[in-house]
Amino acid sequence: MQASEIQIEDVLNGGVNSYVLIDVRSENEYQKGHMSGSINIPLLSNSEREAVGTTYKQEGRKEAVALGLRLVGPRMEELYRKYSSYFGEKQVVFYCWRGGLRSEIASVICAWGGHKILKIKGGYKSFRNLIHQTFEKPYQLIVLSGKTGSGKTEILHLLKEKNEQIIDLEDLANHRGSAFGALGMPEQPSTEMFENLLGLELLSQDPTKTTWVENESRLIGTCFLPTAFWDKLSTAKIVSANVDDETRINRLLTDYGHFPIGQLTERTEVLRKKLGGQHANTAIEALKNGDLQLWLKTVLVYYDKTYGYGEQKHKDRVLHVVVFDWKNKYGSVNELIQTIK
Repeated sequence: MQASEIQIEDVLNGGVNSYVLIDVRSENEYQKGHMSGSINIPLLSNSEREAVGTTYKQEGRKEAVALGLRLVGPRMEELYRKYSSYFGEKQVVFYCWRGGLRSEIASVICAWGGHKILKIKGGYKSFRNLIHQTFEKPYQLIVLSGKTGSGKTEILHLLKEKNEQIIDLEDLANHRGSAFGALGMPEQPSTEMFENLLGLELLSQDPTKTTWVENESRLIGTCFLPTAFWDKLSTAKIVSANVDDETRINRLLTDYGHFPIGQLTERTEVLRKKLGGQHANTAIEALKNGDLQLWLKTVLVYYDKTYGYGEQKHKDRVLHVVVFDWKNKYGSVNELIQTIK
């Protein structure tokens, strides 16, 4: 009994939460990247998959299939119980790399128990192709810019409250985008998984409407923005939020001042070349003395200089600069929105 196939577009249009997605690829494949919300129940482990791959290269498909079946055979009952435990109100959908033998075997195991089976046509590869195609589409991006500590991420979510479309790249990357950006954040996804998350966000957007994105570099921590999306982001129009220095410093002290001095010192050392030896020494000495104000003001010299350079370089892209008052945040957000009307 062969599984019925479903197109990746139909899965996504129906909403991934409408299905139980079971990824039957190996643990390493899943870790590198997968469909968001999917469950990994491998048909073959990492070492077993490697053995089958080696056999395929050395002895051909027939022997590789035979080895795969021999490895899966003793675990069929275990796999059946794991897979069938997810059959309920939602339709279970299997996928492997190309929608081939692994998802077919998993489907057949469940079909023996009388379950209706679906598998994604073309497998995870078809999903990845769709994600890459998504980055090529035209979007009406607006870059939200502002100096470090302006609260750009929070401003993005205030825009969302006003029914504006946003993409929070730092949330997708689990990183705030600076040398201190990993502090207090979960482990970052792989670049492939980051691409998957970004692609799904873009698919959820109305391409005829503006989408606000925070000003970021190509590399967010360890996650690279895909080339096609980066090309659009680096040429999009800019709206800047101008926040006074005192507010910025207070916000940054709230965000980072509670971290252990050792962690702050380690991350400051990363900036030594960019800060220059004298500024780096001043900042680190300030941390040792518990003077977080001096530490932060010293570090901000580098970040503000970098921001100023970028602002000058891209001044022809700036639509408007809004003096953003955090004491009247909703009024300031409305002013931001008016700049693009």
